[in-house]
This record gives sequence, structure tokens and C-alpha cells, in this order.
Amino acid sequence: MQPVEPHSPIEAPVAPAQPKTAWYQKLGVLLFIIVCFEVGVFLLIFPWMEYWNNNSIASLTPWMRDIWDSPFFRGALSGLGVINICISLAEVFRLRRPPPGRLKVSVL
Repeated sequence: MQPVEPHSPIEAPVAPAQPKTAWYQKLGVLLFIIVCFEVGVFLLIFPWMEYWNNNSIASLTPWMRDIWDSPFFRGALSGLGVINICISLAEVFRLRRPPPGRLKVSVL
């Protein structure tokens, strides 16, 4: 029979160490945020500008011209732009939040 070591009831379980985020991972997230925000602003604004009608995509087929000029189609693209902007803002807040292992909790 092997001896059993007594455990102290005061000992708290030790959480595993959180891996540090490398600089290139943060840079990748930052580039994703910038690209997502820029695409969102472009999709939000460009369909309502006068340059929208002066492109080659709408002139490829005659039936596509009606869809291209539809305010519903333009609104759908603007909605995608709003979604992109929301995603970029959510990523900014996620990037600024500390990882769960670094939260400081005071125990009374």
C-alpha cells in the first residue's frame, strides 16, 4: 500500500496558463478589422452615388439593368455594409478585452 498525501482544504485549483498572443496574430486581426470596416463603408455608401450607374456590370445584360437599378438591391448591399461595420466593431471590442485568465477578481 502506498502512502496518500493529505490535501489541504485551503489550496485553490491552479488554472492552466493562457498562451500569449503573438504580435502577428494581433496584426492579422487589426488588418481584418480595417478591411472589414472599409468594405462596409463602401457597400453602405457607393450604391447610392451617381457613379453606381456608370459601370460595365450593369451593361452586360439588359435584364440585369432592372435589378441593378432597383432600390431593393441597393438597400440589400447597404445592409451588407452595415453588417460588415458591425463585425469590425465587434472585433475591436474583442481585441481590447483581456483573455479570461487575465481578469482580476477580488475574493472577499
